[in-house]
Amino acid sequence: MALLKLTKNELRVQQDRLNLFERYLPTLQLKKAMLQFEVNQTTAEIIQLKEALAQARSVVDDFSPLLVEKCQCNVVDYAQVAHVKKHYENIAGVEIPTFETVIFHEADYFLFDTPIWTDSAVKLLRAWVICREKVNVEEEKKRALEKELREVSIRVNLFEKILIPRSEENIKKIRIFLGDQQLASVAQAKVAKMKMEASE
Repeated sequence: MALLKLTKNELRVQQDRLNLFERYLPTLQLKKAMLQFEVNQTTAEIIQLKEALAQARSVVDDFSPLLVEKCQCNVVDYAQVAHVKKHYENIAGVEIPTFETVIFHEADYFLFDTPIWTDSAVKLLRAWVICREKVNVEEEKKRALEKELREVSIRVNLFEKILIPRSEENIKKIRIFLGDQQLASVAQAKVAKMKMEASE
């Protein structure tokens, strides 16, 4: 750390720095509050999505005995994800993914070569996969928000606990030193004046 200069110029520098920190801190605190709100909302959303996923899973489980039946096509193959479509939006300075849809591999089977339940099974499996991917995207969103929240919290703590108190302490030291100097120069002036008066 650089040695503190006990001058009027340094006092001005420290006051400007303190003003800057105090002006910037509320913005950081607001960003932190926004991010915390978004994390809480995302957590609640994940809980709901996981409940929907569990329901979709239980429907698939009820249907699963049919999936082991021998047939021309493997129904599970038609629920394979080709691509998860999502778009990104900026929330409090963070690029956040938002789920759009799941693109599946094309279900290419001949209707008369498959059991009657094939279409229903494909729909159920795809519904379950969509729920799963929604949870994955929401968890990705939460990770991004939590990472930014940690970084902003570190900055807020840096300002509140280190930078602002250090600047205030530096200003106090400089003011005390300058006050002492001014007192000493007034005292010297009085002594000089008394000596001059005594020599007359």
